[in-house]
Amino acid sequence: MTPTLIVSLIVIAVGAAALYRSVRIVPQATADIVERVGRFHRTLNAGLNLVVPFVDQVRSRIDLREQVISFPPQPGITQDNLVVHIDTVIYYQVTDPKAATYEIANFLTAIEQLTVTTLRNVIGGMDLERTLTSREEINSELRGVLDDATGKWGIRVNRVELKAIDPPESIKDSMEKQMRADRDKRASILSAEGQKQSAILTAEGERTSAVLRARGEAEATVLRAEADAKAQAARARGQAQAITTVFQAIHEGKPDQRLLAYQYLQMLPKIAEGSANKLWIVPSEMGRALEGLGGFFGAPQDSRKDVISEEVSPDPTAFLESPFPDEEPRF
Repeated sequence: MTPTLIVSLIVIAVGAAALYRSVRIVPQATADIVERVGRFHRTLNAGLNLVVPFVDQVRSRIDLREQVISFPPQPGITQDNLVVHIDTVIYYQVTDPKAATYEIANFLTAIEQLTVTTLRNVIGGMDLERTLTSREEINSELRGVLDDATGKWGIRVNRVELKAIDPPESIKDSMEKQMRADRDKRASILSAEGQKQSAILTAEGERTSAVLRARGEAEATVLRAEADAKAQAARARGQAQAITTVFQAIHEGKPDQRLLAYQYLQMLPKIAEGSANKLWIVPSEMGRALEGLGGFFGAPQDSRKDVISEEVSPDPTAFLESPFPDEEPRF
């Protein structure tokens, strides 16, 4: 192998190495920090970039995407001297790769320590109850302090979230008892309101039912009265028609005294059936009718007249005497 060939191969190898070192491909959402002879030269953005080989050197690659870092629980003392442990989550993003590389040695450690100290300061100005109920306020204060402090480092803090706030065990027991008491109180209130509504609805239902029953009874009474009135009117019309018919029949038959006496004798047993009948009065016209009736059946008129005379007392005051001495005479 001749010296010329050897030199040519060396030149080709050096050229290939220089070309390889002069071409830099930077991925999307990242940036490369380039130093020339130990000093910052420039920042390589995403895409194809050329550098001077053996002179420019890429020191670090910075991720420009939003990052999430979670810190372990940190203790803090509240204003009422209670120790709470708080977990925090921070969302940050590198906005200046040069400042994040040269302004601070390790920005993650710096963010963590700054978060711990700021959180303790914020918690120290609040009592436990406010600490548990003011997460949004704590997040805002933490974000404001961290964003101001990390701005010169080329880092922007987008969000700060509190994952958990753990009070002491004794406080947890007291809080659980208070929660149970509040739940029992709300349950009692709801139960009382339910019973009240039930009683109101029951009373309204009973009142409505009573009104409906009263209306029904009133309507039934009216209907019964109307039916009784109609029945009485019908009975009256029937009795009137019967009386008219009997009257017409009697008028057409032209009855004499003997027929009337005979009808009276038939009605006497029915009149005697009454327990209150104590005195019978026989009209004088009835005596003459009975005499005629006796003649009709063939009996001598003198004998029938004697009988009637015996039945009808000649004493005009005889009918005033009551068969019951203890009672007053009836007319």
